[in-house]
Amino acid sequence: MKKIALSTAIAAVIAPSFALAADQLDNVQVTATRTAQTVDEALAPVTVITRADIERTQAATVAEALRVVPGLFVSSNGGAGKTTSIFLRGTESDHVLVLIDGVKVGSATSDTTPFENLPIELIDRIEVVRGPRSSLYGSEAIGGVIQIFTRRGGGKLTPSFSVAAGSDNTFKGAASLAGGGKDSWFNASLSGMDTDGFNACNGKPSPGGAGCFTYEPDRDGYEERAGSLRLGTRFGAGHSIEAFTLRSDGRNLFDGSFQNESETTTQTLGARLNLKALQTWGMGLQVAQSRDESDNFKDGIYSSTFDTRRDSASWQNDLQIGKGQLLTLGLDWQHDQVESSDLQSWQPDFQGYAVTERDNRGLFAQYQGSFGAHDLQAALRHDDNEQFGDKATGNLNWGYALGSGLRLTAGLGTAFKAPTFNELYYPGFGHAGLTPEESRSIEAGLQGKGKFGHWGVQVFQTRIDDLIAYNAATFSPDNIDEARILGLEGSLGTRVAGFDMNAALTLLDPENRSTGANEGNTLPRRARESLSLDIDRSLGVWSIGGRLYAAGKRYDDLANTVELDPYATLDLRAEYRLQRDWRLQAKVTNLFDAEYETAAWYNQQGRAVLVTLRYQPVAR
Repeated sequence: MKKIALSTAIAAVIAPSFALAADQLDNVQVTATRTAQTVDEALAPVTVITRADIERTQAATVAEALRVVPGLFVSSNGGAGKTTSIFLRGTESDHVLVLIDGVKVGSATSDTTPFENLPIELIDRIEVVRGPRSSLYGSEAIGGVIQIFTRRGGGKLTPSFSVAAGSDNTFKGAASLAGGGKDSWFNASLSGMDTDGFNACNGKPSPGGAGCFTYEPDRDGYEERAGSLRLGTRFGAGHSIEAFTLRSDGRNLFDGSFQNESETTTQTLGARLNLKALQTWGMGLQVAQSRDESDNFKDGIYSSTFDTRRDSASWQNDLQIGKGQLLTLGLDWQHDQVESSDLQSWQPDFQGYAVTERDNRGLFAQYQGSFGAHDLQAALRHDDNEQFGDKATGNLNWGYALGSGLRLTAGLGTAFKAPTFNELYYPGFGHAGLTPEESRSIEAGLQGKGKFGHWGVQVFQTRIDDLIAYNAATFSPDNIDEARILGLEGSLGTRVAGFDMNAALTLLDPENRSTGANEGNTLPRRARESLSLDIDRSLGVWSIGGRLYAAGKRYDDLANTVELDPYATLDLRAEYRLQRDWRLQAKVTNLFDAEYETAAWYNQQGRAVLVTLRYQPVAR
């Protein structure tokens, strides 16, 4: 196996510096508090990935774009379209709440988001809030919140498009039309991709099976067709109304003993009304629905269907109660519903989930205040889950401006996560006796900014009680007693000799503290060390850049018997501006063709090339 030692990768970048985007983000609005504020005002650590960042780095997937986020690690079961998991601050992959245009997405059976099915060309901005946010969003937000915004439009009528071709017979295309004028906005976008892919899994069939429990040494391709529509208008004094939808349909080939093909749909649909009831009172009403659907096949023969639907509504009130003081009060409602076929081909006794739907009602309150050099945020929430009863969570964050561009922050918070339908009832796997996971987190940070750029350091600790993880002894999920996660996130943004350098460093100690044989072990699939470094240089009509990504040793199981080796990859990219509105881009990923796994037995992309032609009118 080709390997690049992690220590060598880190040593190679210490001299230039380790950095996170030197772009000026002061005016970018983020929603770490469910209210509009700038990045500088946020007391929680926030990373914003803009459309310009996506195009500059030529990110081909949402997971690739997210690699720049401190404290975030990506695990994938193969190439394009294969199951992709996000671990934020060492928490589980279903401990991250994901929103698209404010609509909660993901499967109601697994509570994970199909990042592999989200079309990167339809995305305008991604915001990642690190740390517990159940006090504002309810279940799942133990590790943090990822908010994805589709393209919005506005201004004069503007078309744009892109086409791309590359390795593994990969072809991609996207087109959009935006406009709306001064007080209205709309954007209609379409995208598609086809790739032959590569062999996703080097599994072993039974007996002694492992990985995907089969051996199918063929290419595992992927097809995707997606579209989004977002439109709205302002009216009266401070009022607006907006509607939005996104749909992505995929056809995925993979390796599996019972299923090796799936047809999937990820869809969101919603509408939002914002009213300025009084000069000091703003009100927001939203209704939405998200769907996660899959039809599954084995060698072209139908096998099963799993469809989930999530209906939701929210009512939020923002009250200005004094200079620099804001009170937010709100109600959330959510209804999850599961539909499935029987599984006669491999689970003849399964006649559907024992429970197929549940409601959750949430009531939340938040206070934000500024007092000279001090900033304060406090939030409380009460959730009433139909299956698991009442849960109360809270957050308290404080910031202090030290002067000379320095700011000290500190925070603590609690969060919870209700067991999923799969964890409770999936055939041959579920454990109906599971209880909700609960967490307690504390963190502190120091940030600075100046002419050189900006930097930040955060340290945190999260304790999770009744953490749900797969128990190999019982072949089912189980509440392990406790997990404790310690972490440090470092970032710095600067320019050296005309080069913009963007990087993030994470050090993590995710420890299993359950009693028994696994006590003291490392939680699976979390790297103790990871590093992302982007370097870019503009040379007139040319732009060049690259990314080094490195991750330390990991384990694939609770027992820590399956070890995943450290790895490092290097990507190179270039762009040539043909004319004012036309750009030609080229990218080489994994230049040295490193062989590595982020999940045991599953292959990752080797050296690959993608060439893209973009047309995007530049404002004159």
